[in-house]
This record gives sequence, structure tokens and C-alpha cells, in this order.
Amino acid sequence: MIREPGIAAPTTLVGAHGRLNRAAVGWAPQPIIDTSALGAGRGRTKRWEYWNVITPTHILAATVSSIDYACLPEVWVLERATGREWGRTATVIPPRDTVLAARLEYGPSWARAKELEIEITEEAGGTRIQAEIPDVEFNVFAALPPGHERLALAVPWSDTRFQYTVKDVARPATGTLRLDGAEVRLPEGESWAVLDHGRGRWPYNISWNWGAGSGRSDGHVIGVQVGAQWTAGTGVSENAFFIDGQLHKIHGETEWEYDLAQWRAPWRVSGGGFEAVLTPFHVKRSRTNLLVLSGRTDQCFGEWAGTFTTAAGSAISFAGIAGWAEAVHNRW
Repeated sequence: MIREPGIAAPTTLVGAHGRLNRAAVGWAPQPIIDTSALGAGRGRTKRWEYWNVITPTHILAATVSSIDYACLPEVWVLERATGREWGRTATVIPPRDTVLAARLEYGPSWARAKELEIEITEEAGGTRIQAEIPDVEFNVFAALPPGHERLALAVPWSDTRFQYTVKDVARPATGTLRLDGAEVRLPEGESWAVLDHGRGRWPYNISWNWGAGSGRSDGHVIGVQVGAQWTAGTGVSENAFFIDGQLHKIHGETEWEYDLAQWRAPWRVSGGGFEAVLTPFHVKRSRTNLLVLSGRTDQCFGEWAGTFTTAAGSAISFAGIAGWAEAVHNRW
């Protein structure tokens, strides 16, 4: 079996002349990598905070991002019962009115654009996510329970192309959502937040899959974190399974089966003891074509069900875990 390297101790993502520090390559159960020296990358540096919150009635998302030559903030809300969506995205060129913390949990991140505001701040015991667009406003607190583990991962394409990501799933969420003037309170104990934190220098042309899920099943809090394509050949992967806040690393790549032409068809993901199916109930499609900058995202929201076998041989069955699976292709 492939054993991916663990990050032995806190270190920096980049070393001399902004090149990848090879001591940072690998994974850890907490965000111990310092990215504050990353700086700009002549169009190659990509930084973002993506928060998604799933409740029994709604799905909320807020993105603060900078890709060196543009800022791309987004706020989006889905009403699950009706399929109605609210959303606003901005492409801000040249980049402005956006701040991203130099490293995770070491300061606020925020974005301002026309009729769009996002603010992400650290508080005692967790993170607050606030966002506002016309007819939509939400204020969510994503708690960070004691001992809660996250997948922190540094991926090396080369000494000059690399990515540090923190995938944090199954964060208990509370707060309020206001839609068209009506307030909805997030159901406590049934609402879950997921973070995708990214800092790195990317190739121009890249594809990836990402799947995440959070919820309770058979008396356990379950977190699903799987990915594919973008890490192939690097010696590390962003695959992990979480049981009651404890990370179980899935070593090696996962295999994905899906059909974007039939978005309601199940997505199947397997590998490293993980065997699961996501059954979609909604698809969010995004398309960008600004000549040199283009992107395609198909994000299917649904419920995960399957099994995970731990390294010790214990089999965990799970069902009804709300989340998503996505396919993305970017030229950026």
C-alpha cells in the first residue's frame, strides 16, 4: 500500500526565492503549515477561502478568492424544497477590495464588490461567516470542537508549482439566514459547515474532482473528504474519512465514476477502504469564458452512503450524509 508522507512538524510552505519547501510536502491532521511568505506569483498564485453550509432546508456558500490578476468572490444560496437559487458572483480586474489571511486562522478574510459583501473572522471556539447580496444575508458560526481534526495537505507539482489545502468537514454550524426579508434559523445539531482553504501556485490548465460530506449516521458524526485528478502522480492525495472528528487518512488515489450528462445519476468513489455513492438532488453549474481565463464547474449536491474500513479493520457503514461531488476544469 502507498503510504503518503506525514508532515513531521510545523514549517513554512515556501523557502528561499519563494520556491516550495520540500519539508512541507505531505499531510497532517491540523493546519500546521505557515503560508504567510507565499506572496505574489506573477499570475500563478491562487488563494481562497470557500465555506459551504448544509442544513436540512438550505445550502449556503461564500467564496473569497484571489488569483493574482483577479478577485472572484461569490455568494450562493439554495432552497432545497423548491430548488430556488440566489447568487451573485463578481470578477474584479484588477484585483481590489479583497483581503485573505496570510495563513489559516491568523486573521480575517473579506471581499467587497458591487452588491456583494463577505466577511470571515475567527472567534473563540470557531469561525464566523457573514455574507450579503440583494435579498440574501447570512450570519453563520462554524464551531471548532476540541480535538476536531482537519486534513492539511501540501501537494508538489514542482518546486515552483504547488498547493497547500486544508479540507475541514463536519463543523457544527449555527446562525441565521435571511431570504427576501424572512429569517430562517439554522437547525442546531443538523447543520454542518465545510471549509476549503487554499494557498499555492498552480499550473495554467488543471482539472479536479472534489467530494465532501457531513452528518450523523449510526450514532457517529461522519465526515467525507475525497478528491482526484489534480494530485495524481504527486505522491500525496486529499482523501480522508472522519469519525467523530478523528481523521483516518486514505492513502493513494480514489477512483471516480460519474456522468455529467446525466447529473442525477449516482457518483461512485472508491479506494483505500472507502466505497461510497453520492445520490444527487441538485446540480450547480458555473461557466466562465474570458479568453485566457476560463472555467467549468459541475457541483452535484446529494447524500453519501457507503462503507469505510479503517486501518485496524473496523468497517463503518454510513448513509444520509449530506454533501456534494464536483468536476472542475480551469484555465487560469
